[in-house]
Amino acid sequence: MAEKNPFDNYCKQLDNVKKYVPHEDHKYIEILKYPKRVVEVSLPLKMDNGDIRTFIGYRVQHSDIRGPTKGGIRFHPQVTLDEVKALAAWMTMKTAVMNLPFGGAKGGIAVIPEELSEGELERLSRRYAAAIAPIIGPERDIPAPDVYTNPKIMAWMTDTYSMMKGGTIYGVFTGKPMEFGGSHGRLEATARGLFLCIAYACEKLGISLNHIRLAIQGYGNAGVHSHRLLQEAGSKVIAVSDSKGAIIDKKGLDWQSVFDYKMRSKKRSVVGFPGAETITNEQLLELDVDILVPAALENVITSENAKRIKALIISEAANGPCTPEADVILYKNKKVVIPDILANAGGVTVSYFEWVQNRNGDHWSEDFVNDKLMSWMKAAFNNVWETKENHNIDMRTAAGIVAVTRLVKSYKVRGIWP
Repeated sequence: MAEKNPFDNYCKQLDNVKKYVPHEDHKYIEILKYPKRVVEVSLPLKMDNGDIRTFIGYRVQHSDIRGPTKGGIRFHPQVTLDEVKALAAWMTMKTAVMNLPFGGAKGGIAVIPEELSEGELERLSRRYAAAIAPIIGPERDIPAPDVYTNPKIMAWMTDTYSMMKGGTIYGVFTGKPMEFGGSHGRLEATARGLFLCIAYACEKLGISLNHIRLAIQGYGNAGVHSHRLLQEAGSKVIAVSDSKGAIIDKKGLDWQSVFDYKMRSKKRSVVGFPGAETITNEQLLELDVDILVPAALENVITSENAKRIKALIISEAANGPCTPEADVILYKNKKVVIPDILANAGGVTVSYFEWVQNRNGDHWSEDFVNDKLMSWMKAAFNNVWETKENHNIDMRTAAGIVAVTRLVKSYKVRGIWP
């Protein structure tokens, strides 16, 4: 189905921005429809039982016009080249919206990580790091965690790259453990950025955080920490979900209790949480709540279900959860979509802070990191909101205008070599 091809969706979003950019700049926008470099690697892995399985991995570097490319690595069975290309392109837009000195990249391996032992997961992670080592580096491309990857995996990859180069090189990966070049605030950075965007949007719309109800689709790192931060602000999260299903309790769900239950559960799922009713992920999206947070994968809100979305604000913790066709319906129905390239940009922003600390041999306090993130998120949000108001358009197109304007300026300043 064309609506669900993520790279096609990115290109459609780019075309929407063209209407608001001078015609003479369109030639630069066309460049952004093509990734600079696409790498596919085969990863033979010796399993614990002696068998050998070969996995396929990707690293796509979309654009480095504003600086080294930056983007996560995901381990997921549905990883495809088109998905990684789209995610890399959205990273280019995201870093430009945040005015970071980076371009966009993304990586992934088509694998079900839960099926691997700890040893197999480490060997696969190191194999992938070795395979992409020739095209990454602190001044070339800096990967980070994404879906089903974490600080431990980043440590393995950093160690592998460092051993290949003959010395410890912290700045090649971000999202590392604190004990190995990581930064305070990085683990919850995506959720904190999302929370700040929700708070700023509520302020603009005259809504109190103390009186809102939310549903969060996806209970990984971003979903869990978003739940915590929103609950601490007085908001009530009534439904959450993971890949196994969703739960709802209209009285509100306590984040610590739900998280602890998921960690104890044999299936590592929120389903079955005491006192909550089980529903589907699809039902969660259509709940009568004030704010919906899609924090799972792309293409969950489409032209088919967009008309049934009741939430006033949709804040995208995931990348590409709404298709372009869904965007049209949501905007027509007066829904406010805080787009992924703004809403979940806290992660890459604190990754930038980590990279700066690594390169300077510095170490910042958690309060300093969080205050700095708040400053960057507020500036980016206000810039996008002002663009939205000036053009009377949706926030995704406004964020695209902000990003594309900066990217075009970079092309004009640097030129096209040779």
